[in-house]
Amino acid sequence: MKKILFIVGSLREKSFNRQLAKKAETILEGKAEVKYLDFAELPFVNQDKEVPELDVVHRIRKEVSDADALWVFTPEYNYSYPGIVKNLFDWLSRPIKPGDYATPTCINGKKVALSGASGKSATSQCRAKLTDLLTFIKADVLDYQTGVSIPPQSWTSDVLELSDDDVKHLEEEAEVILK
Repeated sequence: MKKILFIVGSLREKSFNRQLAKKAETILEGKAEVKYLDFAELPFVNQDKEVPELDVVHRIRKEVSDADALWVFTPEYNYSYPGIVKNLFDWLSRPIKPGDYATPTCINGKKVALSGASGKSATSQCRAKLTDLLTFIKADVLDYQTGVSIPPQSWTSDVLELSDDDVKHLEEEAEVILK
């Protein structure tokens, strides 16, 4: 069974993107093993902290390495991705052995799916910029992506209401990541 590592780009417990990930998890039930990456304690990238490797960095790199694919669920902040998401991928882009740029990183060639829920943009700007970043660090970004526009009532209820089309898109993206 494939191992899919979920990365939620919002630390808020009731975040819409965490709810979107939970829906994707139900879609993958029985088809893949899903695990959520906990990266809340990851410090900002700092070369002074690269050696010796921090325990949290080691754990995250191992979880990424052990996964068959990553599925990112992230909001869009100011037409881009959240700083915590950028920081995570900055760490993952660094050489595992300091200074050894000839050896692949743990994200090199890793299959990555992108989804997100936000306002009217449905995370289009975020996903485009994240695609550029991930391609630059040599991840294998899937072409099929899911963007969800959060309905007005969800902003007051704190519950993400997905349309049938939203669920269909997630189901199709799940099929792509499982290939």
